[in-house]
Amino acid sequence: MTASNAERHAQGEQWLVPNYKPQPIALVRGEGSRLWDADGREYLDLMGGIATAALGHCHPKVVSALNEQAGKLWHVSNLFSTEPQLELAKRLIAHSFADRAFFCNSGAEANEVALKLARRHFYDRKEDRFEIVAFEDSFHGRTLFTLSATGQPAYREGFEPVVPGIHHAPFNDLAAADALVGDRTAAILVEPMQGEGGVRPATPEFLEGLRRLADGRGCLLIFDEIQTGMGRTGALFAHQKYGVTPDIMTLAKALGNGIPIGAMLARDEIAQALVPGTHGSTFGGNPLAAACATVVLDELTEGGVLEHAEAMGRKLGERLDAMAKRFGSDKVVEARGMGLLRGLELHGPAADVVSGCREQGVLVISAGANVVRIAPPLVIEEAELDRGLDVLEKVLEDVLA
Repeated sequence: MTASNAERHAQGEQWLVPNYKPQPIALVRGEGSRLWDADGREYLDLMGGIATAALGHCHPKVVSALNEQAGKLWHVSNLFSTEPQLELAKRLIAHSFADRAFFCNSGAEANEVALKLARRHFYDRKEDRFEIVAFEDSFHGRTLFTLSATGQPAYREGFEPVVPGIHHAPFNDLAAADALVGDRTAAILVEPMQGEGGVRPATPEFLEGLRRLADGRGCLLIFDEIQTGMGRTGALFAHQKYGVTPDIMTLAKALGNGIPIGAMLARDEIAQALVPGTHGSTFGGNPLAAACATVVLDELTEGGVLEHAEAMGRKLGERLDAMAKRFGSDKVVEARGMGLLRGLELHGPAADVVSGCREQGVLVISAGANVVRIAPPLVIEEAELDRGLDVLEKVLEDVLA
Protein backbone atom coordinates (compact mmCIF):
# COMPACT_ATOMS: atom_id res chain seq x y z
CA MET A 1 0.00 0.00 0.00
CA THR A 2 1.24 3.49 -0.87
CA ALA A 3 2.11 5.62 2.13
CA SER A 4 -0.13 8.62 2.81
CA ASN A 5 0.73 12.27 2.26
CA ALA A 6 1.31 12.71 5.98
CA GLU A 7 3.56 9.66 6.18
CA ARG A 8 5.63 10.70 3.16
CA HIS A 9 5.95 14.24 4.49
CA ALA A 10 7.21 12.94 7.83
CA GLN A 11 9.68 10.65 6.09
CA GLY A 12 11.04 13.56 4.07
CA GLU A 13 11.56 15.60 7.21
CA GLN A 14 13.42 12.64 8.75
CA TRP A 15 15.55 11.50 5.82
CA LEU A 16 16.22 14.47 3.53
CA VAL A 17 18.56 17.42 3.92
CA PRO A 18 16.25 20.28 4.99
CA ASN A 19 17.17 22.65 2.14
CA TYR A 20 13.69 22.38 0.60
CA LYS A 21 10.33 23.22 2.15
CA PRO A 22 7.98 20.94 0.22
CA GLN A 23 4.25 21.37 0.23
CA PRO A 24 2.46 18.81 2.46
CA ILE A 25 1.50 16.42 -0.34
CA ALA A 26 3.42 13.61 -2.03
CA LEU A 27 2.73 13.36 -5.74
CA VAL A 28 2.70 9.83 -7.14
CA ARG A 29 1.27 9.98 -10.66
CA GLY A 30 0.75 12.41 -13.53
CA GLU A 31 -1.01 12.54 -16.87
CA GLY A 32 -1.16 15.58 -19.11
CA SER A 33 -1.95 18.59 -16.92
CA ARG A 34 -3.16 16.50 -13.99
CA LEU A 35 -1.39 15.07 -10.95
CA TRP A 36 -2.46 12.72 -8.15
CA ASP A 37 -1.14 12.61 -4.60
CA ALA A 38 -0.54 9.70 -2.24
CA ASP A 39 -4.06 10.03 -0.84
CA GLY A 40 -5.56 9.69 -4.31
CA ARG A 41 -6.55 13.35 -4.72
CA GLU A 42 -6.37 14.91 -8.18
CA TYR A 43 -4.81 18.30 -8.92
CA LEU A 44 -4.66 20.57 -11.94
CA ASP A 45 -1.03 21.46 -12.57
CA LEU A 46 -0.50 25.17 -13.28
CA MET A 47 3.19 25.06 -12.33
CA GLY A 48 4.50 22.42 -14.74
CA GLY A 49 7.33 21.27 -12.48
CA ILE A 50 8.56 24.89 -12.46
CA ALA A 51 8.13 25.46 -16.22
CA THR A 52 9.58 22.04 -17.02
CA ALA A 53 6.79 19.67 -18.04
CA ALA A 54 6.14 21.46 -21.33
CA LEU A 55 4.37 18.49 -22.91
CA GLY A 56 2.63 17.56 -19.68
CA HIS A 57 3.19 14.52 -17.52
CA CYS A 58 3.88 11.12 -19.09
CA HIS A 59 3.46 12.36 -22.64
CA PRO A 60 3.04 9.19 -24.73
CA LYS A 61 5.76 10.05 -27.26
CA VAL A 62 8.29 10.92 -24.55
CA VAL A 63 7.43 7.73 -22.65
CA SER A 64 7.85 5.74 -25.86
CA ALA A 65 11.22 7.34 -26.61
CA LEU A 66 12.44 6.69 -23.07
CA ASN A 67 11.33 3.06 -23.12
CA GLU A 68 12.76 2.42 -26.56
CA GLN A 69 16.14 3.95 -25.70
CA ALA A 70 16.23 2.15 -22.35
CA GLY A 71 16.23 -1.10 -24.27
CA LYS A 72 19.17 -0.03 -26.41
CA LEU A 73 21.76 2.03 -24.53
CA TRP A 74 21.81 4.07 -21.32
CA HIS A 75 25.32 5.36 -20.80
CA VAL A 76 28.77 5.17 -22.36
CA SER A 77 30.20 8.59 -21.34
CA ASN A 78 31.33 11.28 -23.73
CA LEU A 79 34.41 9.29 -24.67
CA PHE A 80 32.14 7.97 -27.43
CA SER A 81 29.56 9.47 -29.77
CA THR A 82 25.95 8.32 -29.53
CA GLU A 83 23.19 8.71 -32.09
CA PRO A 84 20.64 10.35 -29.74
CA GLN A 85 23.11 13.07 -28.71
CA LEU A 86 24.12 13.85 -32.27
CA GLU A 87 20.50 13.92 -33.45
CA LEU A 88 19.56 16.33 -30.68
CA ALA A 89 22.53 18.58 -31.44
CA LYS A 90 21.64 18.64 -35.13
CA ARG A 91 18.05 19.63 -34.41
CA LEU A 92 18.92 22.34 -31.88
CA ILE A 93 21.42 23.87 -34.28
CA ALA A 94 18.88 23.75 -37.11
CA HIS A 95 16.34 25.67 -35.04
CA SER A 96 18.69 28.25 -33.53
CA PHE A 97 21.49 30.70 -34.28
CA ALA A 98 24.09 28.27 -32.96
CA ASP A 99 26.70 26.10 -34.66
CA ARG A 100 27.72 23.95 -31.68
CA ALA A 101 26.04 22.34 -28.67
CA PHE A 102 27.35 21.19 -25.30
CA PHE A 103 25.14 18.95 -23.13
CA CYS A 104 24.99 18.69 -19.37
CA ASN A 105 22.40 17.81 -16.71
CA SER A 106 20.88 21.06 -15.45
CA GLY A 107 20.42 24.76 -15.97
CA ALA A 108 23.11 25.64 -13.45
CA GLU A 109 25.60 23.47 -15.34
CA ALA A 110 24.60 25.04 -18.65
CA ASN A 111 25.18 28.52 -17.26
CA GLU A 112 28.40 27.42 -15.61
CA VAL A 113 29.92 26.29 -18.91
CA ALA A 114 28.61 29.40 -20.68
CA LEU A 115 30.44 31.63 -18.22
CA LYS A 116 33.59 29.50 -18.40
CA LEU A 117 33.45 29.59 -22.18
CA ALA A 118 33.24 33.39 -22.18
CA ARG A 119 36.38 33.63 -20.06
CA ARG A 120 38.24 30.98 -22.01
CA HIS A 121 37.34 32.61 -25.33
CA PHE A 122 39.17 35.79 -24.38
CA TYR A 123 41.98 33.92 -22.64
CA ASP A 124 42.74 32.22 -25.94
CA ARG A 125 42.72 35.60 -27.67
CA LYS A 126 45.17 36.89 -25.06
CA GLU A 127 42.71 39.57 -23.99
CA ASP A 128 42.45 40.42 -20.29
CA ARG A 129 38.66 39.99 -20.19
CA PHE A 130 37.18 37.98 -17.34
CA GLU A 131 34.46 40.17 -15.81
CA ILE A 132 30.75 39.38 -16.11
CA VAL A 133 27.92 41.90 -16.08
CA ALA A 134 24.68 40.39 -14.79
CA PHE A 135 21.50 41.86 -13.33
CA GLU A 136 19.77 42.41 -10.03
CA ASP A 137 16.99 39.94 -9.16
CA SER A 138 18.34 37.42 -11.68
CA PHE A 139 18.70 33.71 -10.97
CA HIS A 140 21.29 31.61 -12.81
CA GLY A 141 21.87 28.56 -10.61
CA ARG A 142 23.43 27.21 -7.44
CA THR A 143 27.02 26.39 -8.45
CA LEU A 144 29.48 28.90 -7.02
CA PHE A 145 30.01 30.66 -10.37
CA THR A 146 26.30 30.84 -11.23
CA LEU A 147 25.41 31.77 -7.66
CA SER A 148 27.91 34.61 -7.93
CA ALA A 149 26.18 35.76 -11.11
CA THR A 150 22.73 35.53 -9.52
CA GLY A 151 21.53 39.00 -8.58
CA GLN A 152 19.82 38.07 -5.31
CA PRO A 153 22.13 38.47 -2.28
CA ALA A 154 20.02 36.17 -0.09
CA TYR A 155 21.05 33.17 -2.17
CA ARG A 156 24.73 33.97 -1.64
CA GLU A 157 24.56 34.43 2.11
CA GLY A 158 26.86 32.03 3.89
CA PHE A 159 28.67 30.99 0.72
CA GLU A 160 31.01 33.95 0.32
CA PRO A 161 33.53 34.80 -0.92
CA VAL A 162 31.92 34.57 -4.33
CA VAL A 163 33.68 34.37 -7.68
CA PRO A 164 35.32 37.76 -8.31
CA GLY A 165 34.77 39.98 -11.31
CA ILE A 166 30.97 39.90 -11.44
CA HIS A 167 28.94 43.10 -11.39
CA HIS A 168 25.17 43.62 -11.22
CA ALA A 169 23.09 46.36 -12.79
CA PRO A 170 19.37 46.94 -12.28
CA PHE A 171 17.29 44.87 -14.71
CA ASN A 172 15.92 46.82 -17.68
CA ASP A 173 18.32 49.70 -16.95
CA LEU A 174 20.48 50.02 -20.04
CA ALA A 175 22.36 53.07 -18.80
CA ALA A 176 23.42 51.22 -15.65
CA ALA A 177 24.64 48.28 -17.71
CA ASP A 178 26.52 50.62 -20.01
CA ALA A 179 28.35 52.05 -17.01
CA LEU A 180 29.54 48.58 -15.92
CA VAL A 181 30.68 47.16 -19.26
CA GLY A 182 34.33 47.93 -19.84
CA ASP A 183 37.56 46.71 -21.37
CA ARG A 184 37.69 43.72 -19.00
CA THR A 185 34.14 42.54 -19.57
CA ALA A 186 33.96 39.07 -21.08
CA ALA A 187 30.18 38.75 -21.23
CA ILE A 188 26.80 40.20 -20.40
CA LEU A 189 24.52 37.53 -18.90
CA VAL A 190 20.77 38.15 -18.94
CA GLU A 191 17.42 36.36 -18.84
CA PRO A 192 15.00 37.61 -21.54
CA MET A 193 12.42 37.29 -18.78
CA GLN A 194 13.38 36.86 -15.14
CA GLY A 195 11.62 33.83 -13.67
CA GLU A 196 12.69 33.46 -10.06
CA GLY A 197 13.12 37.22 -9.92
CA GLY A 198 9.36 37.82 -10.19
CA VAL A 199 8.41 36.99 -13.81
CA ARG A 200 9.76 40.25 -15.23
CA PRO A 201 10.13 40.48 -19.02
CA ALA A 202 12.94 42.51 -20.49
CA THR A 203 11.85 45.48 -22.54
CA PRO A 204 12.69 45.29 -26.25
CA GLU A 205 14.81 48.42 -25.89
CA PHE A 206 16.82 46.78 -23.12
CA LEU A 207 17.73 43.60 -25.01
CA GLU A 208 18.37 45.52 -28.22
CA GLY A 209 20.59 47.89 -26.29
CA LEU A 210 22.55 45.05 -24.67
CA ARG A 211 23.21 43.58 -28.12
CA ARG A 212 24.56 46.94 -29.34
CA LEU A 213 26.55 47.34 -26.15
CA ALA A 214 28.18 43.91 -26.47
CA ASP A 215 29.02 44.55 -30.12
CA GLY A 216 30.38 48.01 -29.42
CA ARG A 217 32.54 46.98 -26.46
CA GLY A 218 33.73 43.68 -27.90
CA CYS A 219 32.23 41.34 -25.32
CA LEU A 220 29.80 38.42 -25.61
CA LEU A 221 26.03 38.37 -24.98
CA ILE A 222 24.67 35.32 -23.15
CA PHE A 223 20.96 34.64 -22.89
CA ASP A 224 19.85 32.41 -20.02
CA GLU A 225 16.77 30.69 -21.44
CA ILE A 226 16.61 27.96 -18.83
CA GLN A 227 13.05 28.91 -17.89
CA THR A 228 11.92 30.89 -20.94
CA GLY A 229 13.14 28.56 -23.69
CA MET A 230 11.47 25.56 -25.31
CA GLY A 231 8.17 27.21 -26.16
CA ARG A 232 7.35 28.80 -22.82
CA THR A 233 6.67 32.22 -24.35
CA GLY A 234 4.94 30.90 -27.47
CA ALA A 235 8.15 31.03 -29.50
CA LEU A 236 10.71 28.24 -29.37
CA PHE A 237 13.13 30.63 -27.65
CA ALA A 238 12.09 33.84 -25.92
CA HIS A 239 14.72 35.95 -27.66
CA GLN A 240 12.97 35.23 -30.97
CA LYS A 241 10.08 37.33 -29.68
CA TYR A 242 12.48 40.26 -29.43
CA GLY A 243 14.39 39.73 -32.66
CA VAL A 244 17.67 39.86 -30.72
CA THR A 245 20.25 37.09 -31.15
CA PRO A 246 22.82 36.17 -28.47
CA ASP A 247 26.30 34.73 -28.91
CA ILE A 248 25.61 31.97 -26.37
CA MET A 249 22.33 30.54 -25.08
CA THR A 250 21.57 28.14 -22.25
CA LEU A 251 18.66 25.70 -22.02
CA ALA A 252 17.41 23.11 -19.52
CA LYS A 253 14.09 22.57 -17.68
CA ALA A 254 11.60 21.88 -20.50
CA LEU A 255 14.30 20.57 -22.87
CA GLY A 256 13.79 17.05 -21.51
CA ASN A 257 10.23 17.51 -20.26
CA GLY A 258 11.45 16.51 -16.80
CA ILE A 259 14.24 14.15 -17.82
CA PRO A 260 17.38 15.92 -16.54
CA ILE A 261 19.27 17.61 -19.37
CA GLY A 262 20.80 21.00 -20.03
CA ALA A 263 22.42 22.51 -23.09
CA MET A 264 24.68 25.38 -24.03
CA LEU A 265 24.51 26.56 -27.63
CA ALA A 266 27.14 28.83 -29.16
CA ARG A 267 28.50 30.19 -32.40
CA ASP A 268 31.39 28.19 -33.81
CA GLU A 269 34.16 30.75 -33.40
CA ILE A 270 33.32 31.02 -29.68
CA ALA A 271 32.72 27.32 -29.05
CA GLN A 272 36.20 26.48 -30.40
CA ALA A 273 37.68 27.63 -27.07
CA LEU A 274 36.44 24.46 -25.34
CA VAL A 275 39.19 22.14 -26.52
CA PRO A 276 39.67 18.65 -24.99
CA GLY A 277 40.31 18.87 -21.26
CA THR A 278 38.73 22.28 -20.69
CA HIS A 279 35.29 21.09 -19.60
CA GLY A 280 33.23 17.92 -19.35
CA SER A 281 30.23 16.11 -17.92
CA THR A 282 29.98 12.40 -17.14
CA PHE A 283 26.25 12.17 -17.80
CA GLY A 284 25.81 15.16 -20.11
CA GLY A 285 23.79 14.35 -23.22
CA ASN A 286 23.41 10.69 -22.25
CA PRO A 287 21.33 8.59 -24.68
CA LEU A 288 18.22 8.43 -22.46
CA ALA A 289 17.99 12.18 -21.91
CA ALA A 290 18.93 13.06 -25.48
CA ALA A 291 16.33 10.71 -26.96
CA CYS A 292 13.60 12.31 -24.82
CA ALA A 293 14.76 15.85 -25.59
CA THR A 294 14.70 15.14 -29.33
CA VAL A 295 11.05 14.12 -29.09
CA VAL A 296 10.26 17.27 -27.08
CA LEU A 297 11.93 19.48 -29.68
CA ASP A 298 10.15 17.71 -32.53
CA GLU A 299 6.76 18.07 -30.82
CA LEU A 300 7.34 21.78 -30.24
CA THR A 301 8.46 22.51 -33.78
CA GLU A 302 6.27 20.10 -35.74
CA GLY A 303 3.39 19.07 -33.50
CA GLY A 304 1.48 22.34 -33.24
CA VAL A 305 2.40 22.83 -29.59
CA LEU A 306 3.88 26.30 -30.10
CA GLU A 307 0.72 27.57 -31.77
CA HIS A 308 -1.42 26.17 -28.96
CA ALA A 309 0.89 27.65 -26.32
CA GLU A 310 0.70 31.04 -28.02
CA ALA A 311 -3.11 30.96 -27.89
CA MET A 312 -3.25 29.73 -24.29
CA GLY A 313 -0.66 32.33 -23.31
CA ARG A 314 -2.83 35.12 -24.66
CA LYS A 315 -5.82 33.78 -22.74
CA LEU A 316 -3.80 33.48 -19.54
CA GLY A 317 -2.52 37.03 -19.90
CA GLU A 318 -6.00 38.41 -20.51
CA ARG A 319 -7.45 36.62 -17.50
CA LEU A 320 -4.68 37.80 -15.17
CA ASP A 321 -4.96 41.37 -16.47
CA ALA A 322 -8.68 41.24 -15.70
CA MET A 323 -8.00 39.96 -12.19
CA ALA A 324 -5.48 42.71 -11.54
CA LYS A 325 -8.01 45.30 -12.67
CA ARG A 326 -10.81 43.74 -10.66
CA PHE A 327 -8.95 43.59 -7.35
CA GLY A 328 -7.39 47.02 -7.78
CA SER A 329 -3.96 48.51 -7.42
CA ASP A 330 -4.20 48.60 -3.64
CA LYS A 331 -4.15 44.78 -3.57
CA VAL A 332 -2.50 43.73 -6.84
CA VAL A 333 0.59 45.51 -8.11
CA GLU A 334 0.34 44.16 -11.66
CA ALA A 335 0.03 41.12 -13.89
CA ARG A 336 3.01 40.49 -16.15
CA GLY A 337 4.87 37.93 -18.20
CA MET A 338 4.74 36.37 -21.64
CA GLY A 339 3.12 33.28 -23.07
CA LEU A 340 2.56 30.59 -20.46
CA LEU A 341 4.95 32.10 -17.94
CA ARG A 342 3.02 34.72 -16.00
CA GLY A 343 3.11 36.37 -12.63
CA LEU A 344 0.61 38.24 -10.50
CA GLU A 345 2.38 40.52 -8.03
CA LEU A 346 0.48 41.17 -4.81
CA HIS A 347 1.08 43.79 -2.16
CA GLY A 348 1.19 40.97 0.40
CA PRO A 349 2.75 37.51 0.49
CA ALA A 350 1.77 34.93 -2.11
CA ALA A 351 2.02 31.94 0.26
CA ASP A 352 -1.65 31.97 1.28
CA VAL A 353 -2.70 32.02 -2.37
CA VAL A 354 -0.45 29.06 -3.18
CA SER A 355 -1.81 27.01 -0.27
CA GLY A 356 -5.40 28.10 -0.92
CA CYS A 357 -5.21 26.97 -4.53
CA ARG A 358 -3.68 23.66 -3.51
CA GLU A 359 -6.54 23.05 -1.08
CA GLN A 360 -8.92 23.64 -4.01
CA GLY A 361 -7.06 21.17 -6.23
CA VAL A 362 -4.93 23.59 -8.27
CA LEU A 363 -1.14 23.83 -8.05
CA VAL A 364 0.56 27.20 -8.50
CA ILE A 365 3.88 28.47 -7.15
CA SER A 366 5.48 31.75 -6.16
CA ALA A 367 8.33 33.75 -7.65
CA GLY A 368 9.76 35.63 -4.73
CA ALA A 369 7.65 36.44 -1.70
CA ASN A 370 4.83 38.38 -3.34
CA VAL A 371 4.37 36.99 -6.86
CA VAL A 372 2.02 34.16 -7.79
CA ARG A 373 3.68 32.36 -10.72
CA ILE A 374 1.76 30.35 -13.29
CA ALA A 375 3.62 28.08 -15.72
CA PRO A 376 1.36 25.20 -16.81
CA PRO A 377 2.19 22.55 -19.39
CA LEU A 378 2.13 24.06 -22.87
CA VAL A 379 -0.43 21.45 -23.88
CA ILE A 380 -2.97 22.47 -21.25
CA GLU A 381 -6.51 22.46 -22.62
CA GLU A 382 -8.51 25.67 -22.66
CA ALA A 383 -11.17 24.25 -20.36
CA GLU A 384 -8.49 23.19 -17.88
CA LEU A 385 -6.89 26.61 -17.92
CA ASP A 386 -10.26 28.28 -17.37
CA ARG A 387 -11.03 25.98 -14.45
CA GLY A 388 -7.68 26.63 -12.82
CA LEU A 389 -7.99 30.38 -13.22
CA ASP A 390 -11.51 30.31 -11.79
CA VAL A 391 -10.07 28.66 -8.68
CA LEU A 392 -7.23 31.19 -8.52
CA GLU A 393 -9.68 34.08 -8.73
CA LYS A 394 -11.86 32.61 -5.97
CA VAL A 395 -8.84 32.09 -3.72
CA LEU A 396 -7.72 35.66 -4.38
CA GLU A 397 -11.18 36.85 -3.32
CA ASP A 398 -10.75 35.08 0.01
CA VAL A 399 -7.11 36.05 0.61
CA LEU A 400 -7.41 39.68 -0.50
CA ALA A 401 -10.73 40.33 1.22
